[in-house]
Amino acid sequence: MSDVAKLAGVSPMTVSRALRPNASASESTRKKIREAADQLGYVLDSTAAGLSSRKTGFVAVTIPSINNANFANTIRGLNEGLQDSGLQVLLGFTDYNIKEEERLVEAFLRRRPEAIVVTGGVHTERCRRYLAASGVPVIEIWDLPSSPIEHSVGFSNVKAGRAMANYLVDKGYKNIGFIGGNTKQDARGSDRCEGFAEVLEERGLSTERLRISEEPVRNMAQGAAAMDYLIDKHPDTQAVMCASDLSAFGAMMSCQRRGLKVPEDIAIAGFGGYDISANAIPQITTLEAGDYQIGTETAKVILSQLADDNDETEERAPQRIKIATQLLERESTSPK
Repeated sequence: MSDVAKLAGVSPMTVSRALRPNASASESTRKKIREAADQLGYVLDSTAAGLSSRKTGFVAVTIPSINNANFANTIRGLNEGLQDSGLQVLLGFTDYNIKEEERLVEAFLRRRPEAIVVTGGVHTERCRRYLAASGVPVIEIWDLPSSPIEHSVGFSNVKAGRAMANYLVDKGYKNIGFIGGNTKQDARGSDRCEGFAEVLEERGLSTERLRISEEPVRNMAQGAAAMDYLIDKHPDTQAVMCASDLSAFGAMMSCQRRGLKVPEDIAIAGFGGYDISANAIPQITTLEAGDYQIGTETAKVILSQLADDNDETEERAPQRIKIATQLLERESTSPK
């Protein structure tokens, strides 16, 4: 900073002020200092600045997967929503493991984030204690938990499963299966299966084809393997909902290898509204989850909670933002 100050002909304190967001220095002074900093390759030490301001300038986020287009879109929406605020996103990857989430949350809190965002409403007890005692806004996304820690932005996965089950039953299918993972590693997928099963029971249909895999079913290969298992065990299956569009695509490839036509021999539906569902042949019926909107709405919650003009009561008022899901009927469940 002293080198920059010397080159720009100002004091180190002026450099410190001018390189911060919303600086009080004049534009000409800021321009001169930025040019000197660029010339010397200087970057302001935000850690040192945080010691005096008690602000670290980052939002901590945990997501289950880094190769899932839904979560990527959520992070894109969050990042764009925070773009003008000066806040940066620090990302942690849990691989659908709540113990790993606990470890990440503890590590994040040691660095004093401005806010923390976690995916889903299921956590270890220790993780819940960490979040509840953090003293910063906590937002649970991709779910609307019955006992939220503080804020939540998402939808009911149980209702999403119910919506798809009702749709398939209304189409006339009776022997219906669900391809998904176990409760411990994919609570949201299990919630969708729960809602799916509720509808089948209410409408007098068998639930023996549900939750047929003890392992997570998140990608194409896992979807194909799960479909092979389901058809071998229940060859009379008429329709299947998969926990994601990726596993639905894999399930469809399994049917193709077996010589089964989709949807004439078996109908397949997914979840998530991935690009692959719209471009597959046949196109895959799916539930669109509003992934990008979850990100932008989460950014709004964070900014509203961190606003300087919030009084203490308003600042801590929990927000519960419901995101609408949309069922997109396509060729994989509707014979021409």
